[in-house]
Amino acid sequence: MRDSLARQFGRPPLALCALLVGLSFMVSAPASPQGFAGLGTEAEGFALPSREIPLTFPADHGAHPDFRIEWWYLTANLAGADGEEYGVQWTLFRSALAPEPDAPVEGWASPQIWMAHAALTSRDTHRSAEKLARGGIGQAGVTADPFAAWIDDWHMSGTGTGADALDSLNLTAHGADFSYALTLDADGPLVLQGEGGYSVKSPGGQASHYYSQPFYRVAGTLTLDDTDIPVTGHGWLDREWSSQPLAETQDGWDWISLHFDSGEKLMGFRLRDRTGPPFTSATWIATDGTPAPYGNGALILTPLAESAEEIPVRWQVDLPAHGLSVEIGALNPDAWMDTSFPYWEGPVSITGSHTGRGYLEMTGYGE
Repeated sequence: MRDSLARQFGRPPLALCALLVGLSFMVSAPASPQGFAGLGTEAEGFALPSREIPLTFPADHGAHPDFRIEWWYLTANLAGADGEEYGVQWTLFRSALAPEPDAPVEGWASPQIWMAHAALTSRDTHRSAEKLARGGIGQAGVTADPFAAWIDDWHMSGTGTGADALDSLNLTAHGADFSYALTLDADGPLVLQGEGGYSVKSPGGQASHYYSQPFYRVAGTLTLDDTDIPVTGHGWLDREWSSQPLAETQDGWDWISLHFDSGEKLMGFRLRDRTGPPFTSATWIATDGTPAPYGNGALILTPLAESAEEIPVRWQVDLPAHGLSVEIGALNPDAWMDTSFPYWEGPVSITGSHTGRGYLEMTGYGE
């Protein structure tokens, strides 16, 4: 891995070592193969989420360097003119090597490091790519208004201003054997997850600030094996930042974002704990964007079938308080992200009391 990073960055050894330290800060001890239990380590010196801090836009579209980790996470369920289904992921992660100094620091001394993932999934293939960067030299970063998130030549850029800076986006990314260029236009409001944007993650009170834009209409072009494919569909952007989002005993999560044909939507997650039952949370989103949050225990996620790699790729999803009882199944069971810390991420179909399409992310599985 060190050699491949050196080839990618072509940078001095000290800079490469700093990046590796940053990556090791984001990953966990060997007992957790996918590297997510490290999110439960102590966060001394970093800012912590608070119920008393309301989310403010457009400022919160931008980066929060006082916090240890955050992400801009977009998924899209798409279809070609022939009805063939596709999924797209674009994610930018920021992580801090150390608490942000009182005075701004630029260049290699900046403690902020960045990582991005892009993926394109169809029924028959899953392609992914990864980029790594240092923010202090301008290689990656985020601005709030006008909104722009970038790493090298991957871009998520907004054309709106002010609180509406995320309403219209242009999205580009590429890997060795795929690329996409998409436009996204929101036809609904931002949705604050949890308690007005304060999302609790464990019985012990670990939490994040978390909001979503789940109402994007998407259009554009995928390029797969040198073939351009015009597509349309629906997109979902998650924004989340924290410094200790998991408890020490939580090893991974199962997360869903579901677009129902009725126009309603559901965000839900199950955080697995090696010492006790999982911790769950959900938000039912009405067609006008009104959120109905549900705390631990209301959402029931039950794995039904596994892939050949023993990854659960079909689930029963129940939210009895809202009359929801559905099954979700992976478009492609092999949507494994073979990145610095690997995980499963891919589009799903929905059947049962409600129908539609969505996305499933699972961390903490595999060897």
